Amino acid sequence: MGHRLSKIYTRTGDSGSTGLGDGSRVEKDSLRVDAYGTVDELNSQIGLVIAFGVDELIANQLLDIQHDLFDLGSELCIPGYSAINESNIETLERILDEHNETLPALKEFILPGGNLAAASCHVARTVCRRAERLSVSLAHEEAINPPVIKYLNRLSDLLFVLCRVLARQGGQSEVLWDKNRRKPEIRES
Repeated sequence: MGHRLSKIYTRTGDSGSTGLGDGSRVEKDSLRVDAYGTVDELNSQIGLVIAFGVDELIANQLLDIQHDLFDLGSELCIPGYSAINESNIETLERILDEHNETLPALKEFILPGGNLAAASCHVARTVCRRAERLSVSLAHEEAINPPVIKYLNRLSDLLFVLCRVLARQGGQSEVLWDKNRRKPEIRES
């Protein structure tokens, strides 16, 4: 196990640069930092979903995903390092299939909402999609482990299914998009 941080501030980033896990320094607004920072944001958002008191099975599955995301963020922070592999993706697919089997077929688009846990999970899903887009952009510029992008893609699918599950567990259903809804009138002043 590596050393622990005993001092939280170092002042080394005051000029707008930050250290990567391999010791190299990059600008804080670099694509690599943006990608692993967004994975960290996603991990925090998943923590919020858990904090809304989801059932134990889902909480444990999300906790395992948080550990994976910490590994994935480490991968993005350390050029050339790999921690995510096909078995991580297969686990997501298994969990996704198990939850999806319990849901009715989807015939309409869903609006983000439902209850607090489901709405928070929708936010996690959109942050996951952003992390995926940033990782794809990073892969165009630098070498990254291909399972990273697959993992984020599959995770966003799983989060979508969990949004549906969490809405139902909260005694509600999804908020469906109504393409024929009455549009509000715009009044000119």
